Amino acid sequence: MTAAYDAKALESALEALRQRPVDPADKGFTMLAPITSAELVDRKTSLHGGELAFPLMVLRESRLAGNVATMAAWCADQGVVIAPHGKTSMSPEVTARQLRAGAWGITAATISQVRAYAEVGVRRILLANQLVDPAGIAWLAAATNADPDLTVLVCVDGPENVDLLDRALAAHGATRKLPVLVEIGVPGRRTGARGHEAALEVARAAAAAETLMVVGATGYEGVLGHGRTDADLEAAAEFCRQIRGLGLALRDEGLLQSPDGELLLSAGGSTYFDVVAQEFAGVPGSTAVIRSGGYVTHDEGLYGHATPLPTGGEPYELRAALEVWGYVLSRPEPTRALVGAGRRDIAFDVAMPIVEEIVAPDGSRRADPGSVTVSMLNDQHAFLDLPADSGLAVGDLVRMGISHPCTAFDKWRLIPVVDEDDRIVEVAHTLF
Repeated sequence: MTAAYDAKALESALEALRQRPVDPADKGFTMLAPITSAELVDRKTSLHGGELAFPLMVLRESRLAGNVATMAAWCADQGVVIAPHGKTSMSPEVTARQLRAGAWGITAATISQVRAYAEVGVRRILLANQLVDPAGIAWLAAATNADPDLTVLVCVDGPENVDLLDRALAAHGATRKLPVLVEIGVPGRRTGARGHEAALEVARAAAAAETLMVVGATGYEGVLGHGRTDADLEAAAEFCRQIRGLGLALRDEGLLQSPDGELLLSAGGSTYFDVVAQEFAGVPGSTAVIRSGGYVTHDEGLYGHATPLPTGGEPYELRAALEVWGYVLSRPEPTRALVGAGRRDIAFDVAMPIVEEIVAPDGSRRADPGSVTVSMLNDQHAFLDLPADSGLAVGDLVRMGISHPCTAFDKWRLIPVVDEDDRIVEVAHTLF
């Protein structure tokens, strides 16, 4: 297979983003337009300098860099590779860090995400989904015909899926066989063939298709839940054994069509990637590809509780790198305050944000020990419950941690990356 990315193309895309002027519609940067991202970094713009508009989501540089390095080291030690799920950030700047740290490729959830990543220089992309979109198939045929270095892998889970994809690729004149992973699923849950024999039928159909090439087996164990009990871990392990068994059967039946005979085994969300590595690593003639995405920023909720590499988990430590800041707009009652950050600004699908720190107008800071909590969100407001004797005041700036980064990034087009002094060292763009 080709390289994971084109370094020259990626750097060119990043430089173009650095030189792109901020637009007044870019939330948080409205008052600074039309300054460029590069100028913001050169000026060491501060979160507290009175130039940025709030609410504002930020990435903490030290933690972001640490998470990328941690996962790269963990994968190397476990004998697996990672194609981080790009849907988490959809940010070229974040993705560049993962690729430079040795990522095998990037995972995408939709063909639009595939194209977005291809446009910035990613050259190995795993579409962890089925592809039936006529426009998407047409683009993929043209793109892979034109660029021999672009490799896109797609999942198939039914004979009708195989037939549709094969006929559409042929109709659009595809000249390169599309590598496909046969997906096995869980009854009553998401995509994937239901059972070993059904998956083999899919593989036989794909192997016989004119435009497809069977390269491995896949599944998504995350549909089983996010618990870490012994029963949860065994359920995830058993599902991974089904994927592994399917992969070995592909080889035994002569259905594996990788040019070098390599078998790809892929799974791994952000809860059970340790189980995936345990079940996949060491299979002769195979590459184990995990697809975790949330690790890159971690969080204070869902993944903070469920990840195999929790905070303080030496030698592999993941730390929450995403923060949302907002001003206290009102304290209409002794035990109620309103912060100007709501559902349009912060993740809320799994849990409410967590108040972590309060910064007063004079710059004094105090960590919140849990006495101030977010009880509800409206579109533009966070409802804070607090003791009547709390010193929280209108004009204070509140820093909140989030749960589930995959529904946080999509609310922002520009995200400042800040150092420990809260000064901007990079601006992350998103491609949602």
